[in-house]
Amino acid sequence: MSIHVVKKAQQGFGQFNGGEILENKPIGFPREGGELKPYSNLFYWAHAWSDKGSTIGLHPHQGFEIMSFVMEGSIEHYDTAHKEWRRLDEGAAQIIRAGSGISHSEKINAGGHLFQIWFDPNMNVSMQQPATYNDFQADVFPVLQEKGIRTKIYRGEGSPLQMESEGVEIVEKSINDGEHSIALDVAKIHSIYLVNGSAALEGWELVQDDFIIVKEQTELQVKVTESARIFIISSLEKLSYITYSETYAR
Repeated sequence: MSIHVVKKAQQGFGQFNGGEILENKPIGFPREGGELKPYSNLFYWAHAWSDKGSTIGLHPHQGFEIMSFVMEGSIEHYDTAHKEWRRLDEGAAQIIRAGSGISHSEKINAGGHLFQIWFDPNMNVSMQQPATYNDFQADVFPVLQEKGIRTKIYRGEGSPLQMESEGVEIVEKSINDGEHSIALDVAKIHSIYLVNGSAALEGWELVQDDFIIVKEQTELQVKVTESARIFIISSLEKLSYITYSETYAR
């Protein structure tokens, strides 16, 4: 069993447009601080928000699969493939398979919060493919309800979202007060972000924006004292390819 907790104060920090957009980053770039480096096929994870609304101008991407999850409010997206602005509301998700190259711009509307997460799908393959992307509104994702836990499946059984990065499962769990047990795949690394509420995971007291990495465990014991919302990405401990971060150590 291995559990590692990264409090918000230990995470990276970023901002755009003079602070109109702010970010805390469980997995950020070296210049942004933060103790974590990329692992498995998780390369980057930012929680970004804007109180008044602001736009990040057109900028390029290659290779990575870049996913955005709207946690609150709404965002808008423009890219050089479709050449139009598209809106995504709370609960929606988007995947950009950046492939051989694409440029995009994104706007966080007033009060909006999102996760932007980059995955490494095997650059040797993805860089040879044309860029593609898909938007998914909130109501297309399966939802399971069992024993005080509501599970929304962003990537996994029944979800329409497809990605090249191998072995990735993504869920969001809304958990009622009380004690719960969550089954885990022992072969995977489970990256968990406490979106809101308060909870103890395996005895570790967590508050909003805390991040926890769990390995080599078949279940997770959770005690919730204030209805909690957690976001979980499960990724393989061992991949079939060498990742970008392994090739170009940061």
